[in-house]
Amino acid sequence: MIGLLAALSASAAGGMRIALPLLLIGLLRIDKLWSEIPLLCRVNPQVVITVLVSWSLLELFASKTFVGMRVLQIVQIIFSPIVGAIMGIAIAQVSSIDEIVAHPWILWIIGVVGGLLALVLQLVQAGWLYRLRSLPIWMIFLQDVLCISLVLFAFDAPRQGGLIAMLLLWMAIRSSNEWYGWYRSQGVGGVLGNPRQSKRDPD
Repeated sequence: MIGLLAALSASAAGGMRIALPLLLIGLLRIDKLWSEIPLLCRVNPQVVITVLVSWSLLELFASKTFVGMRVLQIVQIIFSPIVGAIMGIAIAQVSSIDEIVAHPWILWIIGVVGGLLALVLQLVQAGWLYRLRSLPIWMIFLQDVLCISLVLFAFDAPRQGGLIAMLLLWMAIRSSNEWYGWYRSQGVGGVLGNPRQSKRDPD
């Protein structure tokens, strides 16, 4: 159970950023780097660290500008399920869950759940970016802090990290309902059933 919570915590980090959590998980296991991480273990470590450091810096700085935020959002929606799955599987392997040794197919389930969790978190962020046009700077810094914290929690405090991940999922579901209600309210008069017709705030 502890290993599963750790995997959820790591996957949630993949729903915040793409390269930063992968970079952190490698640096936290500096003795093995990414040798146990799916996909990354097949690439030269020097290439991996160059790409991850470059993209992490881009995420940290470009996300603070309007154009950078929009571009990163598209890339993150595409790759967040992959990163979420990789992070979940990697942490589950590192945690040495007994059930995984006996039933390797559990890793696939963890990967699918982790990828879906990361995708849901990213889609809700995209929804709020669409609604607000631009996320407040404090929210962007909060994403950075949450991403780093969730990776650290996955190693040192999996219970807390897993609970935070589930809380984020609950907030994402509630938030998506609010966003959908706002979207439907954009219809005028009797056309609320068709929000895209006669919207007061067109796309």
